[in-house]
Amino acid sequence: VQFHPEVVHTEGGQRIFENFVGEICGCRCDWSPASFMTQKIAEIRELVGMDHVILGLSGGVDSSVAARLIHEAIGDQLTCIFVNNGLLRHGEWESVQKTFRDHFQIRLEAIDASERFLTRLEGITDPERKRVVIGNTFVHVFEEATSAITSALGTKPKFLAQGTLYPDVIESISFKGPSVTIKTHHNVGGLPEDHPFEILEPFRELFKDEVREIGKLLALPEEIIGRHPFPGPGLAVRILGPVCARSLHLVREADRIFIEELHAQGYYNDVWQAFAVLLPVQSVGVMGDERTYEQVCGLRAVTSKDGMTADWAKLPLEFLGYVANRIVNEVRGINRIVYDISSKPPATIEWE
Repeated sequence: VQFHPEVVHTEGGQRIFENFVGEICGCRCDWSPASFMTQKIAEIRELVGMDHVILGLSGGVDSSVAARLIHEAIGDQLTCIFVNNGLLRHGEWESVQKTFRDHFQIRLEAIDASERFLTRLEGITDPERKRVVIGNTFVHVFEEATSAITSALGTKPKFLAQGTLYPDVIESISFKGPSVTIKTHHNVGGLPEDHPFEILEPFRELFKDEVREIGKLLALPEEIIGRHPFPGPGLAVRILGPVCARSLHLVREADRIFIEELHAQGYYNDVWQAFAVLLPVQSVGVMGDERTYEQVCGLRAVTSKDGMTADWAKLPLEFLGYVANRIVNEVRGINRIVYDISSKPPATIEWE
């Protein structure tokens, strides 16, 4: 028998914790995002000392808030490394550089390693293998970047910072109790055992809504704080099958249209996460007077509070129809759209 009072769908779960922590254990319930931020900044300063930290910046909520928090603690002792792995969303390579280098004045090294990642991913279909290959390649890129950073700073960075959250850990390894590995997250199980860094994960025991509150306290813009979660392995795990330039183009363009319309029609903030998935299926279609035999694309949108459980988003049929028509008409190579109505559990939010 499994019992999970920590998830939103458990009736009275919050009350169970309140009774146990407050009434039985007699603990003070004085935790807040502000108190956490103050404590964590002090801890990071003490831990890092005069050493340097590198952080793998993706532009998503977790790594962005982690970058701001660590920068608040140690300033220019932090160097962010933003790697173009070829698996980013539309326009992400340019926008992340502009936001963090120009707006926040954070030391940023941008490295285009897309060809290396795609070469190493060639022919791989197993999602766990994809994650490991991507994680290992990230570390290798970091090791190479460290040489240049060391020359510039005069000292080698000691720490590798990551935006790992509690749900990432729960799904990847057994953490403070028995849990089955559901899938390896890029910043939990994708690192080789011999990597040369000490790992710094300030949000390892937090949920995304808590991290967003900390981001607000750190004055991050709403377009970053409110951004939907994006997996570390990027579009590689939104392509069910081998990753190649063509499949990346198809899923990236379909995803762009879906997110664009969610914003335009006012549904973006109503869902926890939304994205397109390229399925390993081809179907017969008709475009004009011609027969087509092209890819099937899945759309996924869910509502959630913490990512541990989720319901499929009941978006209006008219909206879904409009998005489907746009994708089929504008993305040559996709001729059929399906909408995922699975909840978590039994399904996970991501398909891989």
